[in-house]
Amino acid sequence: MRQPSRLLAFAPALPLIAMVASLSACGAKADDKQMPTPVVGVVIAKTQAVPLETELSGRTEASLVAEVRPQVSGIVLERLFAEGSRVRAGQPLYQIDSRLYAASANQARATLANAEATVEANRLKAERYRLLAQEGGVSKQDAADAAATYNQSKAQVAANRAALQTQQVNLGFTRVTSPITGQIGRSTVTKGALVTASQADALAKVQQLDPLFVNIQQSSNDFLALRRSLQKGSLKPVGSVPVRIVLADGTEYPVEGRLNFADVDVGTDTGTVTLRATVPNPQGLLLPGLFVKARLAQATVPDGILIPQQAVTRTPRGDASVLLVNAEGKIESRDITADTAIGDKWLVTKGLKPGDKVVVDGLLKAKPGAKVKAVIAGSPANSAASK
Repeated sequence: MRQPSRLLAFAPALPLIAMVASLSACGAKADDKQMPTPVVGVVIAKTQAVPLETELSGRTEASLVAEVRPQVSGIVLERLFAEGSRVRAGQPLYQIDSRLYAASANQARATLANAEATVEANRLKAERYRLLAQEGGVSKQDAADAAATYNQSKAQVAANRAALQTQQVNLGFTRVTSPITGQIGRSTVTKGALVTASQADALAKVQQLDPLFVNIQQSSNDFLALRRSLQKGSLKPVGSVPVRIVLADGTEYPVEGRLNFADVDVGTDTGTVTLRATVPNPQGLLLPGLFVKARLAQATVPDGILIPQQAVTRTPRGDASVLLVNAEGKIESRDITADTAIGDKWLVTKGLKPGDKVVVDGLLKAKPGAKVKAVIAGSPANSAASK
């Protein structure tokens, strides 16, 4: 008798419960209609040869440097160039008093003429004694002595001719010329100065500024690591390494240079290896002694993958990961190795394969396990979805 009374007691509440359930079902259906599938922008991973670019400090240096020094002593009578001008190889730069050297050359010339006259007389005597010795007119010893005297006089002529050449060379040294073509600096002497052949100070310095050398310093540890990677085959060498120069004000020099060689010695004070690049300098913009930055690619990663930096997230320990859209259209997280920045991208050497869809736009809507619609980043569909 008590059970029916309970059912009667709950009977008025049944319509209310059914109404609430019906409203909840309608609300769920409405929510399903209001929550469309999120759209995310992705890039398709692909392998490519990626040059590993390095920025190193360097200093410019003239490709040819000639310090002009006197090779004879005397008073400077004239300076024949304008300081800071461009001079040609063989162009006269200074005139040293040549009077003493001209007199010495004349004296050597006269001595040579005297020796040449003597040798002719000795030749005739030696020839006459040879004939007389055959006929018994003179002894063979006298004929031999005459021949020896003739030979000695010929040797004396050769010695005097060499002395004359020496004096003529010294006379030529009184006109100091430029050994190379290039830019000449300031003169350390003026008209009337006494210069000597053994002096330590140069009269002037001529430098060839086109092309220009850039001496680049690279850590020996980095250099050895690069060589090991090249030997293992994980990196490939760049055939003719291009070098771009960045000036002190941050601007890039417009002409590209080329890497020449790497030194075989490691600096004992700095622990660095010197690399040398040759840079054309037709306008003379670069000057010797400038501190510059050199950007160069010494090797390439043959199968590298580049992805935008905004696609990579890192843990406090620096571990990198990305979000991918898998074959089922769902988001999944993937750990990667990305230690090198190339411009605005990360170089991924482990964790991705060609064809992977990496999420770069809509990261806030991309939750691991969520169903998403993937469109190519930057496409009109992605732009419309992001608005």
